[in-house]
Amino acid sequence: MGRIITQIKLTNFSDQSKNFTVSALVDTGTAYITLPNAWRDRLGEIEQLAEIEVEMADQSTKRGVICGPIRARVGEFRQIITEVLFLDMEPNEEGEYEPLVGYIALEQSGAAVDMLGHRLVHVKRVDLK
Repeated sequence: MGRIITQIKLTNFSDQSKNFTVSALVDTGTAYITLPNAWRDRLGEIEQLAEIEVEMADQSTKRGVICGPIRARVGEFRQIITEVLFLDMEPNEEGEYEPLVGYIALEQSGAAVDMLGHRLVHVKRVDLK
């Protein structure tokens, strides 16, 4: 299975001067936009909404912090107002973190995963069924 990487611009809802853009892995098994704790101050002052327990792909568990609101733009899709999950992450072999874009942000943005084309595509209609 291929990996889908997209750009995501994150902006503090209250202070738009606090923003950054990063490449992130699209992960439909993840609920939230997930960032390393090491980046938390990049967005300036954002409210901590909850502390939660998360289950990782290897079935281990960690504690994470949900913060928000933030503005997020996934690729060229519409900007959304959402929450982010900050988590203790280990950098990869190159010393880089791998942030994730989860299904909540994808649905809010009107983005869907094209598994054959290994890309994100625009959703034509919002499903209210």
